Amino acid sequence: MTGSVFTGEDLPANERFDCWRELVGRTRDSEMTSAHADDFEAEMRRLELGPVTLLRSSFPPARFRRTAKMVRRSDPGVYHLTLVLDGGLSLTRDDRVPTTTFNPGELYVLDSSQPYDVRGLGVRAAGRAEPRIEAVGLDFPVSLLPLPPRRLRELMGRAFSGQEGTCALLAQFLVGLDRQATALGPVEAPRLGTIVVDLMAAWLARELDAEAAVPDDARQRALVENVRTFIRRNLHDPELSPSVIATAHHISVSYLHRLFTQQSQGETVAAWIRGQRLEKAHRDLADPALRAVPVHALAARWGIPRASDFTRSFRAAYGIPPSEHRRRALAGRTGE
Repeated sequence: MTGSVFTGEDLPANERFDCWRELVGRTRDSEMTSAHADDFEAEMRRLELGPVTLLRSSFPPARFRRTAKMVRRSDPGVYHLTLVLDGGLSLTRDDRVPTTTFNPGELYVLDSSQPYDVRGLGVRAAGRAEPRIEAVGLDFPVSLLPLPPRRLRELMGRAFSGQEGTCALLAQFLVGLDRQATALGPVEAPRLGTIVVDLMAAWLARELDAEAAVPDDARQRALVENVRTFIRRNLHDPELSPSVIATAHHISVSYLHRLFTQQSQGETVAAWIRGQRLEKAHRDLADPALRAVPVHALAARWGIPRASDFTRSFRAAYGIPPSEHRRRALAGRTGE
């Protein structure tokens, strides 16, 4: 996966802001200023997911101003999605419209074809001399979203809670992408970019009551990602089954099986659940902090209450019994 990380640690203090501004400006062309420009301590991870760019940033208070003149001079035709994680951001789009403030857990979308004025409202974090803003951003071409731009204008600049509905699924996916960034390979990039745009399309279409405008394949990919998120949240429940999942998503079991298999390279729902549970248990067995927890208790924590079932499935997946995996993993950590 192509991308870059900026910390500024190796740069002179008075050069950090210009470097950071250049990195942001690759997809978010705006005038950037900051009262902290002379000693700018910021971090950014930039990931290229095909034509989609993910930005994870941490920075002191700054201003991002895209003027009407800049829009006329050059418009790349890009949507900018921002999820605030900490601190806050304020947005002014028109002198006739009140400024909107976005708090942690809220999202908003902007269009590069419209002027905007965004100001970072930082909060002071432990170990930091200056206030900070933490955010995840997503930039992608307008043409990728299967919804007419004119319909989306009414949603631009509005605050949406990342705790509800499809919007919550999108927010969780963005945060998950950032957390797994170092483990993701280049082959996965375009697929992940497609999924995140599908999730955004599903969310915005629902806000507009225009689900029919989203192509069937995009809706199906978004639904499968929703199913996967539901499964991850409920792995601990031994009663989790295809019928429970289908009911929760208001679809038939047969449709769930068909759709999931199509979108998962032939893997069944049950196999994916089992694989997720074994993966979590495999990780926990290698955790020194959990060495005193019995193997069967760790298995039960992830929804496999019968020790014999867990041992058989674990051996089939990893080639050794769970107790042997734990012994080897912990011995390797302690150098025994």
